[in-house]
Amino acid sequence: MKVVILAGGYGTRLGTITESIPKPMVPIGNYPIIWHIMKIYSHHGFNNFVLSLGYKAEVIKDYFYNQKMLNNDFTIDLDNQDIQFHPRKDNHLNWKVTLVDTGINTLKGARIKRIENYLDDVNLLTYGDGVADINLKELVKYHKKHGKTITITGVRPPSRFGEIKIDNGRLVSFQEKPQTSSGLINGGFMVFNKNLLDYLKSDENCDLEYGAFNQLAEEGEMMVYTCENQWECVDTERDLKHLNQLWDTNMAFWKVWS
Repeated sequence: MKVVILAGGYGTRLGTITESIPKPMVPIGNYPIIWHIMKIYSHHGFNNFVLSLGYKAEVIKDYFYNQKMLNNDFTIDLDNQDIQFHPRKDNHLNWKVTLVDTGINTLKGARIKRIENYLDDVNLLTYGDGVADINLKELVKYHKKHGKTITITGVRPPSRFGEIKIDNGRLVSFQEKPQTSSGLINGGFMVFNKNLLDYLKSDENCDLEYGAFNQLAEEGEMMVYTCENQWECVDTERDLKHLNQLWDTNMAFWKVWS
């Protein structure tokens, strides 16, 4: 089962922070947020990732290409260039990561369509800016049990996000970022069957929430897994500062790994 991470957006609300790095690379502690997201999945046994890249794709590619050097201590013999790595306890990674440049201005639906050749029959999907304390194995179990095309995770954050409404687990309404909001929003951490690709096009203007999600909801093909545990995302500099404070004070609710 592949884990797709949409990591191609500009992150304009983060101001000058994303002038030199893409949003998934904003740091929480010593690691970019995309590392934290992948650690959540890895903790639950999902280690095969497909990163759909766009804005400053080269920064993310460089990070993973040089990941061993960047995240571990090492000794280098400058005479013969031999390198001995000294792995850190928290950075033993058994990940397989496929990095795909899906275009700078490509919307989310097309980003998924353009990685079609790398997908399995059932895949996980999330955004490159959100963390949560979520049982991903239970999410997948729920998805496979109901047999619909896609399951999204409903969480309860502030009102500045888009709202979803459900009836007995089935999504009946999807509204992106209303001015006022109560109830559930789509927190990412989704599971989809590969037939989702039938609702998408590779044209860069093919969106996910405003197009495919609306159609799937009308057809009764979207279900919601409700997560009552904590969830947050990095949308602004204030969000980033808050998550860093949680990490620095050992209160990071998403740190489910040991």
